[in-house]
Amino acid sequence: MKNEKGTALGAAFGVAIGSVIGVLTGNLGLWISLGVAIGAGIGISFRQKMKNKDGDKSE
Repeated sequence: MKNEKGTALGAAFGVAIGSVIGVLTGNLGLWISLGVAIGAGIGISFRQKMKNKDGDKSE
């Protein structure tokens, strides 16, 4: 459950940041979609780092 939570949180932050940039630039559709993609990518990479960190502690 924690793994999906990180990805969703990253996507949510991406939407928020993308919305702000989209309003400022006047291209809301582009920046919301880019925000979701970048946020989800950051969430997934964060999940992988935490997974590797937890694996290192158990050894």
